[in-house]
Amino acid sequence: MARILTEGHRGCAALYPENTLLSFKKAIEMGVDAVEFDIWLSKDHVPVISHDRSLRRTCGVDVSVCDLTVEELKKLDPCYADKFGETFRGQVEIPTLEELLEFFKKTRPSLLLGVEIKQYTEETADRTVALLKEYGFFDKCWLYAFNGRIIRYLKERYGARTMAYPDFKMQEFCGYEWYDDIGIEMSIVKSEIFNIYP
Repeated sequence: MARILTEGHRGCAALYPENTLLSFKKAIEMGVDAVEFDIWLSKDHVPVISHDRSLRRTCGVDVSVCDLTVEELKKLDPCYADKFGETFRGQVEIPTLEELLEFFKKTRPSLLLGVEIKQYTEETADRTVALLKEYGFFDKCWLYAFNGRIIRYLKERYGARTMAYPDFKMQEFCGYEWYDDIGIEMSIVKSEIFNIYP
């Protein structure tokens, strides 16, 4: 019998600054089955967690996450002041993927992960997969991307479980044969699409 999985999108982003350890901790405390997060590489090629390339929205600094080293990123404050005011100022930081996986391994090693590759390079995919394997989460995750070339690479090179989106949402679409699962937003979920995306 099928069951519905609950996923904390960017952690518990409605109540805490997204993609921070605090947000993921609170999502886990709420009992989610899975969490979703987003990967970029820092200037020094370390996988780090951020939804946007620009850090303006969450950190108040209009700079690309890819243009800063991890040391520089750690000096920023992703408290998302536009949404939460000063509530979380000084309490959160941008985590590396390794820090996040270390936290999950100690807190909930059975957690399922939705890992979205936001920077569409093979290096980003390679470094992400290497850490997922090192910490024992590769077989408990879906790898997402809005880029068909990266989805195909993850499937061909690593046999990863992939999840991507309808062709009209994708960059460099390579075909549905590289998908294990498809993400369809509620705004287009109508009976007419069931035969298109079975």
